Amino acid sequence: MTAARKSLLRPPALSSGDTIGIVAPAGAVDRAEFAAGEARLRELGFKLAYSEGIFQRDMYFAGDARRRIDELHDMFRAPEVKAIICARGGYGTNHLLPHLDLDLLASHPKIFCGYSDVTTLTTLFLQRIGLIGFHGPMLAKDFAKADGVHIESFLSAVSGTQSWSLGDADSPALQPVRPGTAEGRLYGGCLSLLVASLGTPYEIETDDTILFIEDLGERPYRIDRMLMHLKYAGKLDGVRGIIFGEMKDCGPPAAADYTLQQVITRVLDDMNIPIAFGLRSGHVSAGNITLPIGVRARLAVDNLVQLDILEPATAPQAVESKAGRN
Repeated sequence: MTAARKSLLRPPALSSGDTIGIVAPAGAVDRAEFAAGEARLRELGFKLAYSEGIFQRDMYFAGDARRRIDELHDMFRAPEVKAIICARGGYGTNHLLPHLDLDLLASHPKIFCGYSDVTTLTTLFLQRIGLIGFHGPMLAKDFAKADGVHIESFLSAVSGTQSWSLGDADSPALQPVRPGTAEGRLYGGCLSLLVASLGTPYEIETDDTILFIEDLGERPYRIDRMLMHLKYAGKLDGVRGIIFGEMKDCGPPAAADYTLQQVITRVLDDMNIPIAFGLRSGHVSAGNITLPIGVRARLAVDNLVQLDILEPATAPQAVESKAGRN
């Protein structure tokens, strides 16, 4: 397996008026949801670029693997496209992995934003070429809803804000599980996708991280099993702190005498690191927070929880001179 790149590759920042490319690397896209998300991004001042092929269907995929690979490469290659947002997650990014031209992506670094199945791509891009990823809202799932996006974190992440923080004002259900303070690379995404990478050439690398974990519709015993899998695989040994997402629809049955937080506490009881629960990023009920994957971060857990982003996720856009265009 290729070792993680030592230096970070920061994509150019996104500004109002820029063009955002939309891709569908996994599941099939609903046209009505896509149209609602497109309208919202245009209201925010962005132009959009996408191919009509994004609406193709091949079983449960957004077209066959070749279409999805070519779409992704084309968007990274296109000079007018300043950022790339996924239309949705679903399933299917794993079919793309052996065919990705990572040298092309490294030579045209861009903001790449999504969650769920897109976790497979954001973690791979970080590990193989050092490209900072963005675990955050998708066009047809979050921008399509009036309250679907936490705009403040999205703009902070993509605009190159030097440092910024998240707390209970941004995510009201955020709560402490184990106290402490730690720093590390912000890393992670959808738990089931992180676990699915184990034993493959695309296995996650979690040393020196503040590990963010979220998922959707997984029963507590399945969360238990996946956390134990990470533990037995040694993937929690070098983790400095853990912060869980909202874990939407992952609670126990109504008659259960335990909570998901108690399950997590039992599994991670031997880890002397700060742990928090309830950061609203990924599969969420509203207000999807954008997390820059790969930057240094600090997790402070006491009576309250605060996640500090310690460095910018993007670099200033290069300004092309008139002479350079001649």
